[in-house]
Amino acid sequence: MLDLMNKEIIKATIQDALPEASLEFIGDDCNLQLLIISDSFEGMPIIKRHRVILDLLSDSFKSGELHALSLKTKTNMEK
Repeated sequence: MLDLMNKEIIKATIQDALPEASLEFIGDDCNLQLLIISDSFEGMPIIKRHRVILDLLSDSFKSGELHALSLKTKTNMEK
């Protein structure tokens, strides 16, 4: 379960790398999804977009703080 503090850390980590990104958590514990809208994703296939985000969060996954997160990545034109 991601508490509010963990969500804020995730948001801060992603926004440090993608300052213009818009982030929104959708759903709850077992069905939690993170929607990230960033023009940095322009021209990237979905798998590459997800890799960018997962790489940013790799320390949280390795430490066990984060074990699952469903991603939706879009550009402003796709939203």
